[in-house]
Amino acid sequence: MKRIFFVEDDLSLINGLSFALKKQGYELAVARTSAQARQLWKDGCCDLAILDVTLPDGSGFDLCRMIRETSRVPILFLTAADEECDIIMGLDLGGDDYMTKPFKLAVFLARVNALLRRGENFGGGTSLSSNGIRVDLLKREVWKGETPVSLTAGEYRLLCLFLENPDIVLSPEQILGRLWDCEENYIDSGALTVYIRRLRTKIEDDPFRPCRIVTVRRMGYRWNPRGTQNE
Repeated sequence: MKRIFFVEDDLSLINGLSFALKKQGYELAVARTSAQARQLWKDGCCDLAILDVTLPDGSGFDLCRMIRETSRVPILFLTAADEECDIIMGLDLGGDDYMTKPFKLAVFLARVNALLRRGENFGGGTSLSSNGIRVDLLKREVWKGETPVSLTAGEYRLLCLFLENPDIVLSPEQILGRLWDCEENYIDSGALTVYIRRLRTKIEDDPFRPCRIVTVRRMGYRWNPRGTQNE
């Protein structure tokens, strides 16, 4: 049974979403404050974290920082304001998705289901390797040369997509369609830019002159399997 770590202070929303999630067969660990969430987190044994951004005694962003210290579990933010700066901050901190209240229950469940299943959708082999980057698909570990690289779930999926498609130009629409596979187009190209920038800081020798994830003007992005910058 999949376990969801759910932090929300609105009791009516907790009741409604908890009922819907349990009906889907998920087990929930629920907290209404940041303090309760920190006590409940403990070993971080869950498959998905759903975090309200605004809490009575803190912020979902702070909880995201705490989680990312020990876990790469997918994180879904719930926010009452569709502010671009908040969305970008959440993604930069390691979040994988966001939803703006109010939202439709069906869309919420679709995103939860997508986050929980995406990690299993890459390739039939046991590893991927190119241009000094190696991914162990069984252990979900990433290495740059001999150095381990810590990636969030979203960054990991994006890297695997590039490694599976070397030297192929992928448009933003193609990338979004592969990684965020719900019916609604809820992740935009601005959010994708954040993911690309964040991944580059972790796998490129010089993120400002990338030689692995290459930008192809007016077309998209391409994984360069060679060792030099050529775009």
